[in-house]
Amino acid sequence: MKKLTFALAAITLAAAAQAYPDKPITIVVPFAAGGPTDKVARDFAEAVRKHLNNGTIVIENVGGAGGTLGANKVAKAAPDGYTLLLHHIGMATSPSLYRNLPFKTLEDFEYLGMINDVPMTLIGRPTLPANTYPELVKWLNDNKGKINLANAGLGAASHLCGLLFQQGVKIDMTTVPYKGTAPAMTDLLGGQVDIMCDQTTNTSGQIESGKVKAYAVTTSKRLTSPALAKLPTLDESGLKGFNLTIWHGLYAPKGTPKAIQDQLNAALQKALKDPEFIKRQEALGAVVVTDGRLAPAEHKKFVAAEIDKLGVAIKAAGQYAD
Repeated sequence: MKKLTFALAAITLAAAAQAYPDKPITIVVPFAAGGPTDKVARDFAEAVRKHLNNGTIVIENVGGAGGTLGANKVAKAAPDGYTLLLHHIGMATSPSLYRNLPFKTLEDFEYLGMINDVPMTLIGRPTLPANTYPELVKWLNDNKGKINLANAGLGAASHLCGLLFQQGVKIDMTTVPYKGTAPAMTDLLGGQVDIMCDQTTNTSGQIESGKVKAYAVTTSKRLTSPALAKLPTLDESGLKGFNLTIWHGLYAPKGTPKAIQDQLNAALQKALKDPEFIKRQEALGAVVVTDGRLAPAEHKKFVAAEIDKLGVAIKAAGQYAD
């Protein structure tokens, strides 16, 4: 009887995988609509749906707690392939930032593959007197105790970048957290805060239009996109070894059938070769992943290494949340 039960279960799973997807797939973005991760998710959804029977993909924004609310929702969702998570580097920072994380990053998800790498840019309000990075450093030193550094909230990519930048220049700043990138950018444009470090997916347009001051990029090499090519790296500007790239990956709840995982990974790899998707990512300064991290096992191995690396910097800063 047990053998028959197992056989029927296997047939049921196989049939489900063959029919997958037969209803809309929800991709949870653990941040507000209009932010950099949301932009990546919507472009990715349009590209990947073509390789999932042209099915419907719904983006659900579940912001709050640095991305942990949305991630936890997916961790607790039914493992049927219809609720997925598209998350950034917060998957690797949350284990160190949150004392009471409601999920286990390396145990509660199936890793489906990396999507892109996104550089970050150090930018300032349009009325900031400094026009170059050396001028910015001088201004920061002349205004110690009066500098407002914006971010999109604890655990956001901009929070991590700002944390590392403060450590690098050895200048304490007043951190101003917002509930998302959009309101942080609004106040930067309005002059309510002084500087911010954020993803190119959110800053390229503002830099190209001249609405913000741009000082440097966070990658080890200069970028090639027209709007950012003239910006120096923080490494060449004096912060030796500074190299921060924000990556995005796709995840499913633990226990999602292997056949569905394989189907999603195959669709992901095809989507990342879509010329229109590549073009859109390049316009935002992002680089589509083409290396071994496309494979689920390498994706998970990479995140595990990032947890270890970034945890050192976070713990050194002593910034935690419940």
